Amino acid sequence: MVERIEGLGRRALAVRADSADSAALNAAVERTVEAFGRLDVLVNNAGVFLVGPLEQLGRAEIDATLAVNVRAPYELAQAASRHLADGGRIIGIGSNVAERAPLPGLALYSMSKTALIGLTKGLTRELGPRGITVNLIHPGPTDTDANPADGPNAAAIAGLTALGRYADPAEIAATVAHVASPDARYVTGAVISVDGGFSA
Repeated sequence: MVERIEGLGRRALAVRADSADSAALNAAVERTVEAFGRLDVLVNNAGVFLVGPLEQLGRAEIDATLAVNVRAPYELAQAASRHLADGGRIIGIGSNVAERAPLPGLALYSMSKTALIGLTKGLTRELGPRGITVNLIHPGPTDTDANPADGPNAAAIAGLTALGRYADPAEIAATVAHVASPDARYVTGAVISVDGGFSA
């Protein structure tokens, strides 16, 4: 991806960081600022998807889920806020199951993604005076390597949406790009569902 971006005459940097490692997250932010001189947008997109019956998910699964899905977005926002210019952007990637958990086994994951709503609202008030907007995107079923549109349960999952299909990743990215753009400078504290009507 770095080579493709550089091939367009742009600058790019890839930094590997474990989202469960606080020091690694802070180092990634610092390295980015060092390379580019500033930070304009933070998109929190990492996540783990551990599902199963309530009685089968123990402390290890709880800790892993909360470390990546909740603590990491908080710590990255904290680190980024020290460098974001006035008018910067923080964009979280949540999940449609924060709005509707249609199947059993989703309690832990749903809880972790619902926490991002509170984080978004709180950061909106803290960073608003600097003109920094904070928004949360809730994607619905999206065709990815981890959740392919031709997977074993895909037809049933697609059937839960009003449009009857999975999203293409570009459809989610388009909403992220809009929220990151100057056109969305008055949009903050919003929770935007891009889920094909899953939560309708």
